[in-house]
Amino acid sequence: MSERALDVEDQPETRALHAALRRRSIPRVGCALIVALIIAGCASRAENALTPLGDIALVPGAHRVDMLVATTRQSTNAVPGELFSGERAKEPAYAEVAISIPPDSARKIGEVQWPRSTPGDPAREFVALKSGRLNRDALRLRLKQEASRRQGRVLVFVHGYNNRYDDAVMRFAQFAYDSRAPGAPLLFTWPSRGKLLAYGYDHESASYSRDALESLFDMLNADPSVREIDVIAHSMGNWVTLEALRQSAIRRGRAPAKIKDVMLAAPDVDVDVFRRQIAELGPQRPRLTLFVSRDDQALGFSKRVWGSVARIGAVDPEAEPYKSEFVANKIAVFDLTALSGERGSFNHDKFATSPEIVRLIGGRLAEGQSINDSRVGLGDGIHLLTADTVNVIGGVVGGVVSAPAKMLEGKPPVELE
Repeated sequence: MSERALDVEDQPETRALHAALRRRSIPRVGCALIVALIIAGCASRAENALTPLGDIALVPGAHRVDMLVATTRQSTNAVPGELFSGERAKEPAYAEVAISIPPDSARKIGEVQWPRSTPGDPAREFVALKSGRLNRDALRLRLKQEASRRQGRVLVFVHGYNNRYDDAVMRFAQFAYDSRAPGAPLLFTWPSRGKLLAYGYDHESASYSRDALESLFDMLNADPSVREIDVIAHSMGNWVTLEALRQSAIRRGRAPAKIKDVMLAAPDVDVDVFRRQIAELGPQRPRLTLFVSRDDQALGFSKRVWGSVARIGAVDPEAEPYKSEFVANKIAVFDLTALSGERGSFNHDKFATSPEIVRLIGGRLAEGQSINDSRVGLGDGIHLLTADTVNVIGGVVGGVVSAPAKMLEGKPPVELE
């Protein structure tokens, strides 16, 4: 957070925002969280961060992440390299992007170092090397090329609420590189306006996009060059992901068979709706892994917005009825409460910013094992991860220091298929 951002709290505009939020009957704690989130987003960064600089910008020691994009956002030319706005398009669109990640010596795992001005400094900041639109046929060709380079594996990322197009691209580039996940990166980005007070619009946009995501899953599943699909969804992106999978299961009797692992990070989904979605996925569903954190302040605010109904991403997985339901449905749950979140993140994005979790996800996928593989002694699938535990799960590379500190008692291990 910049010094300029820290000064925002004392400005007349901030006091006016507090007053406006109170007039909307938002509780005082909710007002404080909204304003804090706005302040956290005020750090200086280039508005045209995705302006492509070309391959000549790749410096020694930097790392290139090539990414394919499918979106329900409306096309725009307002900002160089941005390609898509926060408005809704009538038909899906496609693109490809290449991002340069600074050398490992210049950054920490989990960080996105935004360029402060254009052109950015590839020795210290994330910069775009390439950014261009594709038609559907061109996407299929690029997908075949990228999947072939990755032994037929594809990693689909679905972002959450309050994400502009460039937010989604940069976060996925960071996660794809830091995790070393083996799949070809494919971003599904839906029309979020990237504005904190546009929560309702974003939620409706996620619903608007579920057919397009279902269609994308079907396309990947039918592609002979694709052998395996892994999905990671964050926050409100879990809603559109679960809805797309649910629709597919209802229409065809099961979710697409090539989807093996679905990782649900901090899902902003009503607990009762989640139960119904899981039930309608049926028995032939992908392996599900849930990452929760009871100190997730963003989900705490969402709970208040939705009438005090718990969000599944912030439950206590060892409390009933959740404990029994997770075991019965063979859902592995990682409780990340004890891990520290990135400053300013309100503990909402630990899946991408906590080095322990990033490397755990990538390491397990690279080994061809599910995140919730029972062979590594993870009991019934409820795991409290702590940053000071020195056991390494399943021989994951990269110095992962995460291990189960608590497990369910009194039940035999669940054999996850």
